[in-house]
Amino acid sequence: MIPDDPTTEEAFLAFASSVRESGYAFTTVTPATHARVNRRPEKAWARSLRDVLGWSRPFRADLLAPALLDLMRRAGAAVPDGDGLRPTIRLSSLDGETFLHSAYPPLAADAVFFGPDTMRFVQAVLAHLATRAGPVSRAVDIGCGTGAAGIAIAKRVPEAEVVLVDINGAALRAAALNARLAGVRVQLRRSDLLAEVEGRFDLIVSNPPFMMDAAKRAYRDGGGPYGASLSLAVVEAAADRLAPGGTLVLFTGAAIVEGEDVFRREAAERCGRAGLDWTYREVDPDAYGEELDGPAYAEVERIALVVLTATRPA
Repeated sequence: MIPDDPTTEEAFLAFASSVRESGYAFTTVTPATHARVNRRPEKAWARSLRDVLGWSRPFRADLLAPALLDLMRRAGAAVPDGDGLRPTIRLSSLDGETFLHSAYPPLAADAVFFGPDTMRFVQAVLAHLATRAGPVSRAVDIGCGTGAAGIAIAKRVPEAEVVLVDINGAALRAAALNARLAGVRVQLRRSDLLAEVEGRFDLIVSNPPFMMDAAKRAYRDGGGPYGASLSLAVVEAAADRLAPGGTLVLFTGAAIVEGEDVFRREAAERCGRAGLDWTYREVDPDAYGEELDGPAYAEVERIALVVLTATRPA
């Protein structure tokens, strides 16, 4: 998506800044909705900047202003595609900022995902910040992706040390550019969970992959039974690294089997062993229903979206 090259990164930054200054705004939908809308015959070709950078539609070169198209080409954000051009990135709006992420469809193993769950995750983090009693000196976003949650924290607690970690190098490059676009100071680390990060944290946030994905895409596959392994690993990592009074805010998906929330049971056991106080709520009782048609979900009744908040007593 974004090559590991300083010149190209600067071109991406100039391009994204120009788009943002134009007043561009786009709310990214789920991949299923995206596919449905783009299948409409009249949507075959882009007719606006939103069609190009939001809906990832092919476009004719004369659709965009020459200066903007030049920036896009220099950034490698547009490549030839048949009789026109195809965007290689998307730009989405959230929390007053513009975020770079992978174009639709996000099929690459290192795709950088952004969607409605990103928005729900950031909302959960902001709700916690609005009600927490103690200060935040150190915060970390595990599996940061575009960096949306960590950037939201850095905007509201500019004096805090905010660390964005991901195992995906493409995600870290996107997060670095998104932080620069937002004008916030963050640190970036390539790390499997918190393996390459030292110390304790007042706030740990994470929206890890939680699906069972046959393609094993990094942004989507949670591993283990019902895709819960990575989310449970985040709980365990947080249990080891939360400072007194520190909190984990985890947004994830939970498979409901025969009426039982399997993830909730396992997470509760881990929080109990670690002596963490915790709360748990469903924010959407039925998401990703299309996945239930696949053999991996043959025993699953529904997939719920949940927020686990776990705090180490001060």
